[in-house]
Formats: sequence, C-alpha cells, structure tokens
Amino acid sequence: MSHIRWNSRGLRSVTVLLLNLALAFAFVSAESILKLDSQTRESVRWESDQTGYHHVWPFNWQIVLGTLVGFFGAAFGSVGGVGGGGIFVPMLSLIIGFDPKSATAMSKCMIMGASVSTVYYNLRLRHPTLDMPIIDYDLALLIQPMLMLGISVGVAFNVMFPDWMVTVLLIILFLGTSTKAFLKGCETWNKETIEKMEAAKRLESNGVSATDVEYVPLPAAPSTNNGNNKKQQVSIIENVYWKELGLLVFVWVVFLALQIAKQNMATCSIAYWVINLLQIPVAVGVSGYEAVALYQGRRIIASNGQGDSNFTVGQLVLYCTFGILAGIVGGLLGLGGGFIMGPLFLELGVPPQVSSATATFAMTFSSSMSVIEYYLLKRFPVPYALYLVGVATVAALVGQHVVRKLIAVIGRASLIIFILASMIFISAISLGGVGIVNMIGKFQRHEYMGFENICKYSG
Repeated sequence: MSHIRWNSRGLRSVTVLLLNLALAFAFVSAESILKLDSQTRESVRWESDQTGYHHVWPFNWQIVLGTLVGFFGAAFGSVGGVGGGGIFVPMLSLIIGFDPKSATAMSKCMIMGASVSTVYYNLRLRHPTLDMPIIDYDLALLIQPMLMLGISVGVAFNVMFPDWMVTVLLIILFLGTSTKAFLKGCETWNKETIEKMEAAKRLESNGVSATDVEYVPLPAAPSTNNGNNKKQQVSIIENVYWKELGLLVFVWVVFLALQIAKQNMATCSIAYWVINLLQIPVAVGVSGYEAVALYQGRRIIASNGQGDSNFTVGQLVLYCTFGILAGIVGGLLGLGGGFIMGPLFLELGVPPQVSSATATFAMTFSSSMSVIEYYLLKRFPVPYALYLVGVATVAALVGQHVVRKLIAVIGRASLIIFILASMIFISAISLGGVGIVNMIGKFQRHEYMGFENICKYSG
C-alpha cells in the first residue's frame, strides 16, 4: 500500500507541474500577443500577388524560437497522436508572424510531416500484447472516411462561424477531452502499479529481486501468444493489411479529386453542391462496409483484446459520429483529428501505443489532402513549408524513439496518455488565449462578429 500511496503522491506532483507549465505557457503567449507590434511582424513577412508568395526569410530569434517550439510540439504531438496543431498554430502566428490563414496551412504541413514520419516508424512495430500490427487497420477504416467527411464540413464552418463561437467551442471541447484523457491516464497508471507489484511479488517468491522486474505491457486480454516469443518488429510487407490500406487510399484519392474539381467552380453553384454531396456516399459507403462487417462479427477491433465481442448499431453510429466530429474540429481549427480520436480510442479499450499509432495513421490521410489543397490555393511559401516539415519530421522520429525507450525503462505506457492529455490542455490554453485576445481586438475596433455567408466567401 505504501507503494500505491507514493505513486499517487508522485502522480499528483507530476500533474501540478504540468498544470503550472501549461499556465506559464498561456501567460507568456498572452503577453506575446499584447506586446507584438507591427515592426516585429514586418521583420518576418512575405507578400502575395496573383502568382503566389514572395518570401523574405531573415534568420533571427523568431526563426530559432519557432523552430524549437515546433520541434517539441511535433515530438510530443506525435507521441500523443494529436499531431501538434494546437502548438503549431500559435507558434506560427505569434512567434514567426504568419497571418491566421497561412498559419493554419503551415500547421497542416507540419502535421503531415510529423504524421508521415510517425507512420513510417510504426509500420514495422507490433501490438504490445497481441499478435497484430500496432496500427489497427479495421479501426482506421471505420473512422478515417468519416474523419475526411468531417474536415469538409469543418472548412465550411470555418467560413461561416464567428471567431468568438469557434473559441468557445474550442475551449469547452478541449478542456473536456483533456480531462477525460487525464482520468484515463490515472486509471491506467493505477493498473500498471498493481501489475508491477504483483509481478514483483511473483518474482520474489521465486527468489528473484524486485529490482530485476522488466517492463511487460498491460494485457488488453489474455495473450494469444504462448511464451515470450512474440516479435516486436517484422517486415513492412508482412505488417501491413493491404486490403484495408487500399480502401483508405481509395477514399483519399476520391476526396482529393472532388476537392480539386471544386476549386474552379462558383461557390454555391449547383455543380459546387453536387461535388460536395458526392463525398457523403464515398465516406458512408466505406465506413458502412466496415461497420456492417463489425456488426456481423466478420471483422473485429482486435487491438482492444475483445475479439469475441460484436458491436451494436448504436455503438457503431456513435463511433462514426465521433469520427465526423474529429474532422470538423480539424477543418475548423486547422488541427489534427487526434484531439478527438485519441481519447475515443482509449475509451474503446485500445492500448495507448495502439491508440497513438492508429490516430496518427488516420491523420496522415487528412493532413496530406489538406496540404495539397492549400498548395493549389497558394496559401503558404513552399521553401518555408519544406523547412518546417523537415523540423516536424525529425522531431516526430526523435519523440517516438525517446518515449518508447522511456516506457521500456519506467514500465508505464500511461506516459503516452498523460502526454496526450497535456497536449490537448496546452492547446486549449494557447488557442483559447489567442482567440480571446483576437475577440477583444475586434470588439475594440467595432468589427462585425456575426455569422458569415459562405456563398459570398472569396477565399
């Protein structure tokens, strides 16, 4: 019991430290917003005309600080499976000086870089306790098409909704999901503590010192492997479910083609709405195909270890709804859908490593599609994007490697859940702070703060 009390005190200490760091970050962000003047913004700027951006790229403290913030945001975001957009957007707008629309586009570029490198890192890894890939392809096939459909809705909402409403929704949603994730982390931490104590007692009864206990992941269910001969890594060809991947790529290609076709159409024209509505049967068809198979028991979400359980219609509809909600949040705020998918997957009983890997895998498709769209719209300077994508790519690989090693040393996969909760909470503080200050500025300037007409939007 003393071990449990010590661990509880340690957990509370870590929690207080994370909250203090998050609040300090919020105060610094708010102070930066209030003190940022026109001369600072002019030191890092680019001009746009009909042919795109003409970028001026001085090497100064803003570039260095933005690189450091982006590096750590990508490292922790890739581990938590949230992408890091909640850190990237304030960094790009406050520190480096991008305008809001360009900051959103650049954020998607960095999310894509971090997601691609993380997926590459995970492609050869296996589930921590079961004989399957660490990426749950059936879960991705259920959620990802609805995620991409939600992104299209979120982009439209971004045009229509007033900034104050977006800010309020962001704060409420992110505080709720971060609290839920934190409570899940505490639950997993306690389970790990009990498991470690029981393992130590078993080994001590066999004459082995408790300090020699090695980390063994918490089983989601009784292991399907006899012995300890489960491979940690296999070849990519063996570890990828090619049929499911093919369906996901099909959805990505169709959505991208529809988005590109829409670029040359008049907003709110008949052809415009037809193209938009064509996304619905594609997304519903693929997710529905997977949902029917799960309902009938022909497929299973095996990563949670409950291989013999069938889903109800209500559960499947709820999960698909959460997929759409995650996409709406991503399209509305320029973030990755992992802020919703991560806590959702954890509630499904999916281990933290698998939750992070699967959420990042799904975000790779959505973020890459957004980057292509933004490129066609000339929303960001390509040289700058390549640099920041490179930073995010390297940071994600470093973050994955360091945290996996750390989990093996301390024996707690709950570390991933706490990183997820912390990233969501910091994003709520930073993005919420930016939104509140922007609202105050608009109010003082007596600007219009109501709903916009999407049909009059010129992009």
